Amino acid sequence: MSMVKTVGVSRTFHIHGRKPLEVLKDVSLTVEQSEVVCIIGPSGAGKSTYLRTLNHLETIDEGQIYIEDQLLFDCHHGKNKVKMHHDERSRILLEVGMVFQRFNLFPHKTTLENVMLAPLHVRKLPHEEARARSIQILERVGLADKIDTYPSKLSGGQQQRVAIARALAMEPRIMLFDEPTSSLDPELVGEVLTVMKQLAKAGMTMMVVSHEMGFAREAANRVLFMYDGAILEEGVPEQIFSNPANDRTRQFLQSVL
Repeated sequence: MSMVKTVGVSRTFHIHGRKPLEVLKDVSLTVEQSEVVCIIGPSGAGKSTYLRTLNHLETIDEGQIYIEDQLLFDCHHGKNKVKMHHDERSRILLEVGMVFQRFNLFPHKTTLENVMLAPLHVRKLPHEEARARSIQILERVGLADKIDTYPSKLSGGQQQRVAIARALAMEPRIMLFDEPTSSLDPELVGEVLTVMKQLAKAGMTMMVVSHEMGFAREAANRVLFMYDGAILEEGVPEQIFSNPANDRTRQFLQSVL
């Protein structure tokens, strides 16, 4: 069973007074269960926009999006032809967890309270079950000693690990990471990547937009290179990093490595 599949996904931004900006161009991709896919490419390539279309944070103009083999969006000229109740679509999309560049933690709530919120109010878990699950996940990301700490007292790396724990508390089957280390000081990047590597080893299906080439080389099953809204090249890390076939891929890697 494929976990994520897109067929011909396109997206154009219409900004008043400017010509239309086509940010995604006919993007097709299938991600299998337990696969780790890293998406690399220059800023403005459409990487983050593509990731955001998968859980409907961005709409699409054309194409199809499947989650766990279920067709959620079949769009033509911005109109979705799939007839599905809003609650059913929302239930399916709950299987997709996302971690952003910014941590977006509630500053007036403790670490534990931040992680418990969604299981309590979205999954409707009993309080004690949500608390126990949240503590277990905070232990998993190495923050068992910070459950009563407020975000302002945490480092950036710790805050991002709380954000990962918050996503995991919903028990998603797919995790999307949108440049999760780009807001961190260099010395804090490693602790977040370590947690992500542990998730990958545990079999979590992951799609990661990242500039961390070491992580892509070490943890990914496949690396995609996006440029100007399209996937120009994909392959196993060894092939992409050691012998890229596309000139654009080669130029990009020479500039960042």
